[in-house]
Amino acid sequence: MAKLAPSLLSADFARLGEDAVKVSENGAAYLHIDVMDGHFVPNISFGAGVMKSLDGYETAPYDVHLMIEEPDRYIGDFVTDKTEYIVVHQEACVHLHRTIQLIRSHGVKAGVAINPATPVSALQCILPDCDLILVMSVNPGFGGQSFIPASYDKIRELAKIREEKACGYVIEVDGGVNLENAVMLKDAGCDILVAGSAVFGAEDAGERVREFMKVLK
Repeated sequence: MAKLAPSLLSADFARLGEDAVKVSENGAAYLHIDVMDGHFVPNISFGAGVMKSLDGYETAPYDVHLMIEEPDRYIGDFVTDKTEYIVVHQEACVHLHRTIQLIRSHGVKAGVAINPATPVSALQCILPDCDLILVMSVNPGFGGQSFIPASYDKIRELAKIREEKACGYVIEVDGGVNLENAVMLKDAGCDILVAGSAVFGAEDAGERVREFMKVLK
């Protein structure tokens, strides 16, 4: 069974706590926290303060996706009792192995994301050290984009390497995920599906999460 991580980037920020609780209560495994700096990606989202404002709510744990330059400077800011994963971009890290070690030194699982133009081979030397690999199935920076079909091949490749090399990472996909492609993503080997507008763009986000969970069983 694959898991769902609704992206709060698409939530109603005037009701962020309420939206976070609603999707958590209806089966979301994680809250996906998209952090953008306006440099690594052409958009600005929110920082650690907004994420930590949810700490007092009963929600799923945080899956923090840092789409920022020099992520080592900010990793500690996103560590809370609810933070399960912190994910950095291969393209943003000069010393990726050291960054992974830094994340783990905070007692948090470490993930690495790759953009659509980055091949899986770029992660060859780091895969055994990763807890999560995030395949970007759109170019990062904005929600609501269309899924890039070549992402299926990346997911299958990562799943094959995981089996052959006995690696322990989970595979996550982010971008253009919806009810129509969710089963194909799961069957390709994806463990965690990030969905933003497909969840929070629905009339009832909680009901949409339940619909996702039915097809991901």
